Amino acid sequence: MYLFHTSTLVSSLLFTLSLTVYAQHHELSDKPEMWKGKNLESIDSNSLFYAFKAGEVNGHFRYFFSNTINNGVLTDYYANAVGGGLRYETAKFHGFQFAVSGFYFFNLYSSDLQNVDSLSGQANRYEIGLFDMENPSNKKDLDRLEELYLKYTFSKGHIIFGRQLINTPMINLQDGRMRGTGVEGLWMEWMPNAKFEVKGGWLYAISPRSTTKWYYIGESIGVFPSGVSTSGKKSAYQENLESKGVGIIHVKYKPLKSLEIQAWDYYIENIMNSALIQADYSWKWSDKNSLVTGAQFIRQDALNYGGNSDQELTYVDKGNQAMTFGGKVGVRSGKIEYSVNYNQITGDGRYLMPREWGRDPFYTFLARERNEGYGKSQSIVLKAEIKDKNKFHRSSIGAGYVRLPDVKDVAFNKYGMPSYFQVNLDVRFNWSRLVKGLESQLLVVAKFREGETYDQSKYEFNRVNMLLVNAVLNYHF
Repeated sequence: MYLFHTSTLVSSLLFTLSLTVYAQHHELSDKPEMWKGKNLESIDSNSLFYAFKAGEVNGHFRYFFSNTINNGVLTDYYANAVGGGLRYETAKFHGFQFAVSGFYFFNLYSSDLQNVDSLSGQANRYEIGLFDMENPSNKKDLDRLEELYLKYTFSKGHIIFGRQLINTPMINLQDGRMRGTGVEGLWMEWMPNAKFEVKGGWLYAISPRSTTKWYYIGESIGVFPSGVSTSGKKSAYQENLESKGVGIIHVKYKPLKSLEIQAWDYYIENIMNSALIQADYSWKWSDKNSLVTGAQFIRQDALNYGGNSDQELTYVDKGNQAMTFGGKVGVRSGKIEYSVNYNQITGDGRYLMPREWGRDPFYTFLARERNEGYGKSQSIVLKAEIKDKNKFHRSSIGAGYVRLPDVKDVAFNKYGMPSYFQVNLDVRFNWSRLVKGLESQLLVVAKFREGETYDQSKYEFNRVNMLLVNAVLNYHF
């Protein structure tokens, strides 16, 4: 059941490269500001009329070009998407505010995204996500009611009920397409002082990125491609999972200016529980140089039958446990931060978290690939990031190696992904000094095969030996 339903190539690339960009995927530590420029402070008033009259309207226009170049005769794809939206939020009325926003987008000019590669038998992976994955033939009627909530602000915190945008390690915007993931439910944030922060809530519905509909929690899992079960059969949990919602609790403690400790727990009723603990520490040894370090641990446990008593229809096998740990060591020197990042998923079981809900929280994360669905894996990634203090320019480069189980080891390799090398170049600009509200990004991703594919193109197509180019323009007002 759906909660809600709303009824060339070269020139595009050259145009976007000439403007290069600042707003595609969000860091998990960022506030979920899909609508830049929204006013976080509003005037309280005793007049309800004044609260509506003094409300604020924001807009967002977005252009997104994507091009996937696969190896040899395997099919290539490209897409041009354009869209826009409006957001309205009232001023405060005795601490209460109401907000509503919506976004529409169009398939401007693209490859046939329904075309299946003849050699691998696989469908498009990246470009189709700019539109509606469940209805790729739809090029015009693409819109979504994104936010619809009531907010109450109290001393040092607030509570929001309704459809909203949040950013957490495991449920987040994952804004690598036209729009990010939205959630529906109750969400609270409280910060009594500069050292202590508490967040949490209960979510009962989600609208995943690359979709236009809203789904109950169980229904939302499996909207994206779902790989295979631990028995090697095609996963069949879509529309077969039962869950009343997701409970989230977060506590962050900052005993020192240089030390931050945080814990998260995600209770997916009737399916699984995921607990994360992370500590980040920096030590400044000179005016311009600092040592930056971090450590992370995640444990996951299946609940009941993992969503369905029939284990061929479940999301998590009964009794499944998974653990992953990682770390980061780096140097921040002026505007540049260099780091070495590591992550390991143990052989206890598959690390699982619905791809529909967000991207990986690992230090080793590189845009356009994930390690969800794997066990017995290791990743090491080198990163260098440049930020200017005025936030007009931000660039990064990342290069890493991910060692995965054999593609035929279905118990620990859900998506049949071979081990690979990946290199990302991400260049972003904020053009506000020339055109206020204009941002741009260029993301280039190259992935190279390292593991065995048994000469089967299905293990290569859209996975390895490929180049992906994304170019994005955003205009906020």
